Amino acid sequence: MKITDARVFVGGPKKNYVTLKIMTDQGVYGLGDATLNNRETLPAKYLQDYLIPNLIGMDPRNSEDIWQFLYRGAYFRRGPIAMAAYGAIDMALWDIKGKLANMPLYQLFGGKSRDGAMCYAHATGADLEDLMDSVAAYVDEGYKAVRVQCGIPGMPTASYAVPEEKGARNYITDYSGIRPTVEIWDSGKYMRFMPEALMRIRERFGPELHILHDVHHRLTPREAAEFAKAVEPVGLFWLEDPTPADDQDALKLLRRHSTVPVAIGEVFNSIYDCNKLIEQELIDYIRVAVTYAGGITHVKRIVDLAALHHVKTGFHGAPSHSPLCMAAQAHLNAWAPNFGVQEYLVLGTPECDALFPSEHRMENGMVYVSDAPGLGVDFDETEVARYEYQPGSHPVVRLEDGTMWNY
Repeated sequence: MKITDARVFVGGPKKNYVTLKIMTDQGVYGLGDATLNNRETLPAKYLQDYLIPNLIGMDPRNSEDIWQFLYRGAYFRRGPIAMAAYGAIDMALWDIKGKLANMPLYQLFGGKSRDGAMCYAHATGADLEDLMDSVAAYVDEGYKAVRVQCGIPGMPTASYAVPEEKGARNYITDYSGIRPTVEIWDSGKYMRFMPEALMRIRERFGPELHILHDVHHRLTPREAAEFAKAVEPVGLFWLEDPTPADDQDALKLLRRHSTVPVAIGEVFNSIYDCNKLIEQELIDYIRVAVTYAGGITHVKRIVDLAALHHVKTGFHGAPSHSPLCMAAQAHLNAWAPNFGVQEYLVLGTPECDALFPSEHRMENGMVYVSDAPGLGVDFDETEVARYEYQPGSHPVVRLEDGTMWNY
């Protein structure tokens, strides 16, 4: 069996999904996601110009050897562009493997450890009252876990993942335009307001709701330790990205001062970004994504390492991941003995379903995988022709005096 061709498609409804389709001489094809948020053309070009020409003639069943060829064969290793491209190839090869076996991927991993995977929604509000309404709506829909983000009184602009106006329940930051918008941040205002706000959410919704909160790298290590200690009474499910993980030893300071569960890793590209955090048990949830972290082959290694150290999965699930990546993660979630939770932003619009038809389903805050062979997601090439690439950028963050800060 040989790979005969591969094509890259860039486009999608309100998103520049980068979709790889690998074809074989037996008519079986595989699909993968290489979407690197707001830098989508870079992994697409890497695939087209460098990687696909090397894939032609290879046996797609040898996914391990192909992954090693891509990774070890590169003198300059890792990085988000390369790993997203490798992730798409690896995902597509696993999709082919599942179709050849006529099995869903979770069966190739070892079968199911659970029937459904708990997901968390994103509740947000321009102020605390607005946030409470958003949380209540998700609870009414059956969600058992909700991430909460709130506007901070006195902050010059909306903070991370917070709308300017009330009522934007499914708010997603506007990434349109190549020049980024600027958010203004004040750690002091945030630290004085947010612990009490989180406690009021707990008091309103009771002890059973899993409450998650994302600091999004905005605090220094000392501030992160202080904040984590302050929110201990809330009983958070997790505190996400309390401080930039570039300095991984910084998490030791937080651990010495607080028992709040910590989730980190959505920007990590490989096991070498997180192995020390896992081995030293400085985190409780690993947030890698199958696309950014080099595909199923590599992410399974991370999951297995995490299981040895009491670390659970909490895969990234922002809209930057297409339904292909989310399907790959759904299969891993069904299998992983150390599953924790899955981030889930609503992808199931009619336009997205038309582009990526599947029978995976979300019910009452749980994702249930399809039993279709492989990833269980197809791709409509005629549908993608409706969309054009639209450049965009993440916002950037400055302090009130103009100093650049962490996004």
